[in-house]
Amino acid sequence: MRIGLIRHGLTDWNLLGRIQGQSDIPLNEEGRQQARLLGSRLLEEPYKWDYIITSGLSRAQETGEIISGILNTPMLPPDERLKETAFGQAEGLTALEREEKWGMDWNLQDLGQEKEPAMQARILSFMNDLAEKYPDHQILVISHGALLAQLYRALYEDQYSERIGNLSLTILEKAESEWNPLLYNCTKHLLAADSVNKK
Repeated sequence: MRIGLIRHGLTDWNLLGRIQGQSDIPLNEEGRQQARLLGSRLLEEPYKWDYIITSGLSRAQETGEIISGILNTPMLPPDERLKETAFGQAEGLTALEREEKWGMDWNLQDLGQEKEPAMQARILSFMNDLAEKYPDHQILVISHGALLAQLYRALYEDQYSERIGNLSLTILEKAESEWNPLLYNCTKHLLAADSVNKK
């Protein structure tokens, strides 16, 4: 079994540096183009994907729909466990606004945000259920940056700690009880497009 883990495309709040959390912010046009670029890349690569599943938040759902249309891959119903981390009172605020309200250690305060153990528990629960239900399938999973970072922390501790980019692709392969990384946080489809645009 292989899982392709994808962070949704760019939104206006991403550009402004606002924490989205579970606020339902749509893709912007650049985010849609990013999804098309990844879809085109996946079409040319040897991996064949059986299903796509998303968090259900519109930025992930639309990313999935764009890729689904390019690959002609069916979408499964959304799974709530793939939703982004809830950031409570911090949602919608930039880093400067958060620091002005609560100081530099705002993330250590109780602002109604979801705790790391709860995040890790729900994403690991999703992974375990998916592996049980689709043991011989290849599935694309479209989720969110903070939640995916928690998954990698749960699976690999601090081995993979770089920021998860918009429309990045990570591929994990199931081997007995382990998830072995074949590819991590790859955005070469976006880098190639940037190179063409700058010429």
